[in-house]
Amino acid sequence: MMEITEKTSVEELLSIYPQLTNVFIKLGLSCYVCGEAFWGTIGELAQKYNVNVNKIIRILNEEKSKLNQREV
Repeated sequence: MMEITEKTSVEELLSIYPQLTNVFIKLGLSCYVCGEAFWGTIGELAQKYNVNVNKIIRILNEEKSKLNQREV
């Protein structure tokens, strides 16, 4: 199971959990450019959009847990 941190690659995260794209969209974070995932980490994306990285990580981990529970 993948641990989501501020050093997690956005591209890697979305390749494993494409459903989490909705989290980025709801937070107003453009995680895709021309159909390609953002080439950077969650921390870098948060900094780019001046959004609290801890908030993003908390929400992503909550949503990831929900997805994992559905798979069981």
